[in-house]
Amino acid sequence: MPVTRFAPSPTGLLHLGHAYSALFARHAAGDGHFLLRIEDIDAGRCRPEFEAAIFEDLAWLGLTWEVPVRRQSEHLDDYRAALDRLRALDVLYPCFCTRKEIQAEVARMAGAPQGPDGPLYPGTCRRLDRNERARSIAEGRPYALRLDVGAAVRRTGPLFWHDRGRGRQTATPELLGDVVLARKDAPTSYHLAVTVDDHLQGVTLVTRGLDLFASTHVHRLLQALLGYDPPEYHHHGLVTDKSGQRLAKRTDAKAIRAYRDQGLTPAEVRRLAGWTD
Repeated sequence: MPVTRFAPSPTGLLHLGHAYSALFARHAAGDGHFLLRIEDIDAGRCRPEFEAAIFEDLAWLGLTWEVPVRRQSEHLDDYRAALDRLRALDVLYPCFCTRKEIQAEVARMAGAPQGPDGPLYPGTCRRLDRNERARSIAEGRPYALRLDVGAAVRRTGPLFWHDRGRGRQTATPELLGDVVLARKDAPTSYHLAVTVDDHLQGVTLVTRGLDLFASTHVHRLLQALLGYDPPEYHHHGLVTDKSGQRLAKRTDAKAIRAYRDQGLTPAEVRRLAGWTD
């Protein structure tokens, strides 16, 4: 029986892209289980009023979900435990680089490796020996924990995952480089939290937009390292504006409740999102 989920972050109001993603996940669940998860690890940007709006807008669209709702902020120990397991495998390293230092290092490199979103982290701190790392930590220098993708891949060997839209995929987590899994002010990152959450919640089918397709390569690696069975995936198309750009909170995409205030019905908003009942 399928178990799907919709997992928004309460950092703003939901837009039509969110509506499509939620409706897609609910439809994919069929007679199975549809879960709602609140991804609120970004304490600086998440707001309780946005979380309340998520519940209200989804219910207005006609969606129901199972309870209890998992909030990431209430399960930080789960992510710390996963980090401890990865640390024991020796696939993590502390990174003391600031964003400015990373940009400067990339600028100095000829042919810096590129990822889906631009230049990858050049691996500066991966090359530090254990004494240098210990000394920097003892000095109180702030650091992030990065995944040593090369070491991790050597440990797991070849990995694969299945996407319902694209078939069998070979995992190539090198696409995103040595991603950050935790920071001093955030005990987990998106990559780690979503991998742990999907496992603990028994999600069997992860549905999400094509903009997150590359992330799945890293998530498959984390699943293998942590001993998790991989779910199936289905990466759906994105809702775009008139210029072809995907809708996003940071570009002030029109909120669902703005359409509600205009007097549109739930059915009309579902159609605007590209969903036909």
